[in-house]
Amino acid sequence: MVKITSYGVRPIERPYFDQLNTFGFDMNYVEDLLTHDNVAASEGSDAVLVRGNCVVDRQNLQKFADWGIKYVFTRSVGYNHMDLQAGADLGIEMARVPGYSPYAVAELALTLGLNLFRHVNLAVDQTRQANFTISPAMFSKEIHTATVGIVGAGRIGLTEAKLYKALGAKVLAYDPYPSDEAKAVTELCELPELLAQSDIVSVHVPYFPGKNEDLIDADFVHQMKEGAVLINTARGELANVPAIIAGLDANHLTGYGTDVVLDEVDIIGHKFAQASDVPNDTVRQLMAHPKVLVTPHVGSYTESALQDMISISYQNFHDILTTGQTKNAIHL
Repeated sequence: MVKITSYGVRPIERPYFDQLNTFGFDMNYVEDLLTHDNVAASEGSDAVLVRGNCVVDRQNLQKFADWGIKYVFTRSVGYNHMDLQAGADLGIEMARVPGYSPYAVAELALTLGLNLFRHVNLAVDQTRQANFTISPAMFSKEIHTATVGIVGAGRIGLTEAKLYKALGAKVLAYDPYPSDEAKAVTELCELPELLAQSDIVSVHVPYFPGKNEDLIDADFVHQMKEGAVLINTARGELANVPAIIAGLDANHLTGYGTDVVLDEVDIIGHKFAQASDVPNDTVRQLMAHPKVLVTPHVGSYTESALQDMISISYQNFHDILTTGQTKNAIHL
């Protein structure tokens, strides 16, 4: 029986792993994300399954190789947490989940957008302080009169576009390589036009290290419509936080909602005694800002998305073990 050690498996997720284990793998669950401290939990396994923010660096991969582990897969779409060069050097096969329920992230992006658009964040914060007055800052448009801009009209962006369109919003999209469906569902335009017209801008762009860090910079913010809401459920590295906060403080932006931050390995999944203990100054600035909503990377934390990630991961292992390859392999 093939033994697989899976890291980052929350207790609520274990029944899904068991139920979907139709290939009869011997599963070893580790609740914490993979680190240098708990890598030994994999010794004696044939394969390892990780998730985003696990430490899949050369040091850990070398130990896997020493123990005869030939397969290290991730149950995430992104794989920037995996050292592909080290894997290739050590003869370790790597694979990923190319996609899961697009509604998971799209619905969260929609929720953050509507919350900030209707100023629910400000109203709730105020009533928690026993203040039930109505301030001018709570005045809002209605979504069916608004324009929403989707930056990156892939599976997730397109799904969010459909959700907003169903609510009556006008939906613009910018994508260098739009699908036929994106062309049919949205009004495609260049990025400056989208930013200038949109009341809500939602970013769904992959992160390419060394290429698009700080995509959302001061120029991006400056081009946005005055009073607009900005949503980022893609990657923390895409956002220049000082530029966004400057836009909020100048009242050029009404709100910023994000499910992603910098230094997630050191932050996501951790509980800190107080806000000042969070080990990143820009994240602390976001947490403290009244016009910002931060969620702890829960975009994919839905039942449907989880089932997809587990099922595809199991299929990846089955395919490579029985045929020597998987269509979802990751290569340099």
